[in-house]
Amino acid sequence: MATTSSSSSSSSTPPADSSSNFGIVIESNLSDSRLSELGIKSWPKWGCPPGKYTLKFDAEETCYLLRGKVKVIPKGSSEFVEFGAGDLVIIPKGLSCTWDVSVAVDKYYKFDSS
Repeated sequence: MATTSSSSSSSSTPPADSSSNFGIVIESNLSDSRLSELGIKSWPKWGCPPGKYTLKFDAEETCYLLRGKVKVIPKGSSEFVEFGAGDLVIIPKGLSCTWDVSVAVDKYYKFDSS
């Protein structure tokens, strides 16, 4: 989640597999075939207005943002990870964090049942 939204990425942004991402994985610029392969349009949808939300993930979540911009601040950390519209994001089970939503979110999501 240290990547920027689907616009150009910053040179100061660590790669998605960086250990500073708190286990969060971001995949940007997915092709239509990749979206279709994942079956994203069959997933439930969720949205929220701008604001700050305290969340704890009891299961791994995979989500695809149709719109929005989110800064995720893990509990007890001053660092954050950002993602936005066009990003596929995997959030690890057990993560407690604050979602600082600067642009209203509209996303498809699914939880890993294992």
